[in-house]
Amino acid sequence: MTSAFTFHALRFHYTSPTPGDANVDANGDANVDANLVRGAFGSALKNISDAAYQRYFAPKAFHGPSGLADSPRPFVFRLREPGIIGLNVFAAEGIDVFSQAVRAIKRIEITTIVQPQRISLPLVSSTGAIENVRVHFLTPTELKPTREPHFGVLMARIRDRIHTLSQLWGDGGLTPDFTALDFKEFGARASQIKMTRCKLAQVHQHRISHATGQRHSIGGFTGVAEYRVTENQGDVAEFLPYLEIARHTGVGRQTVWGKGEIAYETF
Repeated sequence: MTSAFTFHALRFHYTSPTPGDANVDANGDANVDANLVRGAFGSALKNISDAAYQRYFAPKAFHGPSGLADSPRPFVFRLREPGIIGLNVFAAEGIDVFSQAVRAIKRIEITTIVQPQRISLPLVSSTGAIENVRVHFLTPTELKPTREPHFGVLMARIRDRIHTLSQLWGDGGLTPDFTALDFKEFGARASQIKMTRCKLAQVHQHRISHATGQRHSIGGFTGVAEYRVTENQGDVAEFLPYLEIARHTGVGRQTVWGKGEIAYETF
């Protein structure tokens, strides 16, 4: 076991996509269509290695925390920055085949491949007491079982995702004695942090599977929520490492499709 969560960040620079394959942001910059990349990545991975596709991309039965039905895929895309395909990889053995699959995506031309960066993030806070934190939900987010990101629910979903990714693809997961973490007590402490502001917008998006033709919702809420300790009880600081890791893993449902990307700040 380790006191850090480790992953690899892959970054690929590409030329501007052709019309119809791109979204244009407020600055007029063309960015590759996210659904095109994710779908083409899966197809390319299957063509390169069916075994790798089955292991890393195809859902598998899994019985884990919070009623997860499928094992989480060991990667998430980061596609909000024009000209860059980001891929955070949580299974180091998949880096080479994932890189091959990105390079094989049609209709885009990879111009530069950045050397994979190994990132290790601590799970124990080194900061002093913090009373307030603001979380930005940058892409559509779904948190079960609630439609609002109450801090206790948010941290439970983040904790469970980190644990499961570590358990399946890393070094054994966050066992109850891991850095003195007790899941129940962790949840109780997180629930002491109250939401003081919540400004969300519901996003209604869908994707169509090229393999099955089925229409799938990839919507959720975006916006901002602020949290504060109540009556000088509790401390936000212990949760900051988990929020930092969640910036790279995502949180909630369908993170592999780019949902649940967050940022945060203290104030």
